[in-house]
Amino acid sequence: MGKPPAACIQSRHLSVQACPVGGSTMTFMVLLCLGLCLSQMTHVQAGMFNKPSLSALPSPIVTSGGSVALQCGSWQEFDWFVLCSKEGEGHPRHLDSQHQADGWFQALFTVDHVSPSHRQTYRCYGYFSSSPFVWSTSSHVLELLISGVSRKPSLSVLPGPVVAPGQSLTLQCHSDVGYDRFALTKEGAGDPPQRLGWQSQAELSGADFPLGPVRPSHGGRYTCYGGHTLSSEWSAPSEPLDILVAVQLPQGPPPTLSAQPGLPVAAGENVTLRCQSASFFDAFLLSKEGEAGPPLHRRSQHQGGEFQADFPLRSVTLDRGGTYRCYGSLSSTPFLLSHPSDPLELVVTGVPAAVTSSLQTPDSTSSPRPDHTLENLIRVGLSALVLVVLVVLVFQAWRSQTGSQGETKRCFLHGSSPSISTWNQHSPI
Repeated sequence: MGKPPAACIQSRHLSVQACPVGGSTMTFMVLLCLGLCLSQMTHVQAGMFNKPSLSALPSPIVTSGGSVALQCGSWQEFDWFVLCSKEGEGHPRHLDSQHQADGWFQALFTVDHVSPSHRQTYRCYGYFSSSPFVWSTSSHVLELLISGVSRKPSLSVLPGPVVAPGQSLTLQCHSDVGYDRFALTKEGAGDPPQRLGWQSQAELSGADFPLGPVRPSHGGRYTCYGGHTLSSEWSAPSEPLDILVAVQLPQGPPPTLSAQPGLPVAAGENVTLRCQSASFFDAFLLSKEGEAGPPLHRRSQHQGGEFQADFPLRSVTLDRGGTYRCYGSLSSTPFLLSHPSDPLELVVTGVPAAVTSSLQTPDSTSSPRPDHTLENLIRVGLSALVLVVLVVLVFQAWRSQTGSQGETKRCFLHGSSPSISTWNQHSPI
């Protein structure tokens, strides 16, 4: 491979390097360069140069001061790839391409010490050693999002985390912090993050990200970020949210769902929902219709020639009643589920949930009543001690008062009062 050109003059879909000239050969060299460039321009306009793709590994979300690898690649057999900053900062970086076993050609550019002080936007090109002055069309622009430490937003989904292909799906990112822009990313996706501006939602700032109609590729783990327009730094990531797509897996028919020991269930009793299948599944998931939270997850067990998982519900209350479905899952495709089982209507009979809650035995859903016996004994003992002290003080006060009155009486009877004795001695007879 020849040495890559150091600089270029861009011309819409290609880049042309000014050719070195000198002496009496100037005219010849100019005409030669012009002919080569026009020849390559014809190929570009004919669509022979496919634009490469640009992605960030492992993610376009980078912490401030961190590093990231930018992958420029193509199925076209480019000899070189070029990475440029959209803002024109620094010189273009050239790397020779690496041929992968699957026929993919790529180059990995490392970007170190990313900073929120300016926007980090990049694009890349490919070219051949035989025509180093003609580049392909540009890849899409990739912007790195610099993640900071400001308060993370919340991420939720409507109608729920388990969806079927063709349904509509909306991911909602919202926060009580006054962010005016939001970004949504999918773990492992090479696509740039989706970004939306601020939308007011009942004293919250937020944005809705519609995904649909749903395809199997929508399954995955999502996070969102909040940011301010005047800053290139984004918030800390939200808690991850898993989107599960129910499709037809090659295992065969969907699993079945049953209640043990049976239905209906009286309030306060225990019931187990069993999901089972004759086909192999690594795990089973149980969801309740109308609940937005993640489904319950259990590893499958092989028993009696079938694969199954039990979901125990202890001391059930009326609010546990509803429609349940279960799904099978494979560890190789954790975000793709089998078709759902037939719905199971869990009927709970008995007194209202507010009353049964006081009758439940302690379990994972009801906290045991605390024992205050020791505290009560301590309080009674302290009260008795205070009462004894008060009695002693009253008794001592009474004795002191009684002794003082007796002394005064004796003084009067025996004339021992100084004032009276002195008066008697000096008074005339």
